[in-house]
Amino acid sequence: MAEKWSLGRALRGMFVKETIDDDTWEDLETALITADFGPDITEQIVDDLREKVARFHTEDPKDLKRMLVESLEERFAQFDTTLKLTERPAVVLVVGVNGVGKTTTIGKFAHFLKRFGRSIVIGAADTFRAAAVEQLATWAERADAAIVRPEREGQDPASVAYQTIDHAKTHGTEIVLVDTAGRLHTKAGLMDELQKVRRVIEKQAPVSEVLLVLDATTGQNGVMQAEAFLEHAGVTGLVITKLDGSAKGGFVLSVQERTGIPVKLLGEGEGIGDLAGFTPHAFAAQLVG
Repeated sequence: MAEKWSLGRALRGMFVKETIDDDTWEDLETALITADFGPDITEQIVDDLREKVARFHTEDPKDLKRMLVESLEERFAQFDTTLKLTERPAVVLVVGVNGVGKTTTIGKFAHFLKRFGRSIVIGAADTFRAAAVEQLATWAERADAAIVRPEREGQDPASVAYQTIDHAKTHGTEIVLVDTAGRLHTKAGLMDELQKVRRVIEKQAPVSEVLLVLDATTGQNGVMQAEAFLEHAGVTGLVITKLDGSAKGGFVLSVQERTGIPVKLLGEGEGIGDLAGFTPHAFAAQLVG
């Protein structure tokens, strides 16, 4: 796993040296910037590590590596990454701009929850695109989850959400995942639509989570694109997708600290099993390698 992380590769040579020197600090700063931590967080991390190295009078790069993992874990752990899914049914709204992997994330999330023995129904409330419904149905089938489709083309998304909650109550389904439209060119209309979907759902059941899907490869632009959702959709957690290959893991910390919203799920590949809960300790260790 560690081989995937670009930061781990960049740091590898640094930690096998005999001593910490000026090059070590320059290389560390470059590696963190390259891994998309951003200049402010990079500066804070490097300053913190310099202070610790001086305080503990160490010149051993292995100590620096351990301190880096601990520092990252501490920053990740400032946020509560727990998924709140105790209500029955527990309703999860999934939001995000088109192209970030929202549909595939819903399928992976359904599979993830099924592994814990939960019953799932998916609501195809992105009625703006017929293709979205078909794609979602394919992923629902792969995840062995029920799906509630629109009864007619262009059906009101809120009514699809209503039918999905109704289905869950009728069948005793534990968790409801509701897909939503991702178009941002009519931002005000989209936010009105999302709020209507939420109001209709809350007449039947509380909304447990609103998960915003972000594409790690877009870096800070991804956060800027999503500002409308962050402001208006009541987002409770982030799902970071496309965090594999050359993706930059520092984005996870950067987006948490910039938005104040915890990352709760990570998508690390294309397969249906490639979604995991976010654990600060494990992620920090993987990131550093």
